[in-house]
Amino acid sequence: MATAAQLVARRLYEAGCRHAFGIPGGEVLTVMEALREAGLEFVLVKHENSGGFMAEGTFHVTGAPGVLLATVGPGVANAVNAIVNAEQDRVPLIFLTGCVDPAEAQTYNHQVFDHAALIGSVAKASFTLVDGAVDTIIDKAISIAMDGRPGPVHIDISTALAGREQPEKTPTRRARPAPAAPARGPDLDRARAMLTKAERPILIAGVEVLEHDAAESVAALAAEFSIPVITTYKAKGILPEDHELSLGGWGLSPLGDKHLLPLIETSDLLLLAGYDPIEMRASWVEAWDASEKDVVEFTAVPNTHYVHQATVSFVGDVKAGIETLKEGVSPHPVWSNGAPRETKRALAEAFPTDEAWGPAAICDVVNKLLPDDALVSVDTGAHRILLSSVWQAKQPHTLVQSSALCTMGCALPLAMGAKLADPDRPVVAFSGDAGLEMVLGELATLRDRKLPVVVVVFVDASLALIEMKQRANGMANLGVDFDQTDFAGVTRAMGGIGIDVDNRADLENAVKEGLTADTYTVVAAHIDRIAYDGRI
Repeated sequence: MATAAQLVARRLYEAGCRHAFGIPGGEVLTVMEALREAGLEFVLVKHENSGGFMAEGTFHVTGAPGVLLATVGPGVANAVNAIVNAEQDRVPLIFLTGCVDPAEAQTYNHQVFDHAALIGSVAKASFTLVDGAVDTIIDKAISIAMDGRPGPVHIDISTALAGREQPEKTPTRRARPAPAAPARGPDLDRARAMLTKAERPILIAGVEVLEHDAAESVAALAAEFSIPVITTYKAKGILPEDHELSLGGWGLSPLGDKHLLPLIETSDLLLLAGYDPIEMRASWVEAWDASEKDVVEFTAVPNTHYVHQATVSFVGDVKAGIETLKEGVSPHPVWSNGAPRETKRALAEAFPTDEAWGPAAICDVVNKLLPDDALVSVDTGAHRILLSSVWQAKQPHTLVQSSALCTMGCALPLAMGAKLADPDRPVVAFSGDAGLEMVLGELATLRDRKLPVVVVVFVDASLALIEMKQRANGMANLGVDFDQTDFAGVTRAMGGIGIDVDNRADLENAVKEGLTADTYTVVAAHIDRIAYDGRI
């Protein structure tokens, strides 16, 4: 016989989960013990929001759902941002919470509120574990988390039920849906005809390319038909970004849009491969007219966002869709005017990395130091827009960020989760100074876990992106400046290696040493307060 908590933990292990993150409370101790027995390592964090991002970091490395654990009341409330982020950023996350027994809740209200009402409003689903259906519920939760548009699923587990033995029965396991390719018929014939006649095609690829293991298929289509590729931030690297057909990864840069949107306007076919516009700024709303331009879309879920429309939309597996599309279609010369090549050149000039020192130089130095398979995380802010624009990703799954919700304080815990999941992989986190100040407590977690993560901090003592918007709108400087934190000193006081740098050579040496150190390293890279002006 197994208890309810043990059934949940065993199913998570079967799904590939090896870590759970959170902060203990009396209501979850039985669940924690069951996770340990099943083979999941519990990682104590300083805040549940950080724990959610660490769980996401493991997902980016393993492909298995992340696991976050929170105790009743404030532990659950603290995690809300991480749950919303997982929903918007398509992260499969199992959120286990402790709760008081239903009968007790009728006469006891200390720390008690309706977890399901709160979390269910932002998660894909919320379950309360019940006697006799534990195995069914956890299998449902994992399936829903991974289905269609991946996301977070919540399970509330009462203290009494967690330790209660469950009846023995054959485990409930739902078969994974088989990849669905476009059906033979008029729509597929029409899409193939569009590809056959296209003279100026562009491929826009998004996160579902990664979810459907379609990176190689998309890259092969682009190479075979000489189609230039634009990606969202999450899809960076599906085509190596030094490839002549790669136009890079974009989403939030007005300067990038200045070059890309006119190219899209001149195209005669847009192929949308797993493209979710939730990563894009407002200028991508109705960026084309599907009544005047051929647009073929391959997507996991139907279009309910209405950010763009397509001429033909195939809902199913992106990899199967792309491979089916090109069957029987012969490649032919495209873009005789050389416009994509000119756009690539113009983007390189607009986002130079050869400056003596500054945010682009910081990105350039570290980019050249790291192997192609290193994992890099980046926090929200002006530095993220610049880094995402200039970073040369050579492989998919190598640059991670909160690109839909754009939450601050995510880079450090994302990197920590990735390093725990793959200790031998080089991992670097890029953070703004304000973002790192939000999660300074997790430096203690780095110390305690002995994780040799390198953290590069852009230090300008300003919320640079917001300050730029204030100036652009003729507003007063308000609520965006703060005193400089001695990040190197704080790091040394918390058991790490702290280094201040203000030039390329010192940065290179610091990162090199950090990658081989036996503890974590924080490199405080000092830049001018208005270093991003005209750069993003």
